[in-house]
Amino acid sequence: MINAFQDVQKISQGNLNSAIRMWDEVGRNWQAIAIEMGAYSKRSFEDGAEAVQKLLGAKSLEQAFEIQSNYARRAYQHYLQELSTLGGMYTGLAKQAIKPFDEAVESSSRRQ
Repeated sequence: MINAFQDVQKISQGNLNSAIRMWDEVGRNWQAIAIEMGAYSKRSFEDGAEAVQKLLGAKSLEQAFEIQSNYARRAYQHYLQELSTLGGMYTGLAKQAIKPFDEAVESSSRRQ
């Protein structure tokens, strides 16, 4: 009876440790995503402000059109690049979130 209680206690402690590790990793991943989003927002704002300054200094309609087209193309490319980066970060977050559950399943199958 005492051995069974100790076994349950060990399993519970292992589950608690896994949950703590999982939440720690999830927190770090969310923080990295927030930092990345903040950096992208800052870059986007600065690029937009620079494009407006160039537009205000344009000498002709053709030059203004070229400035606007270049800005739109760069903004779109940076947006797609950011989506790819964030997609990888979210994938990593999901993998880290399920890792303790995978470990628990593996350890329980080894015990059987």
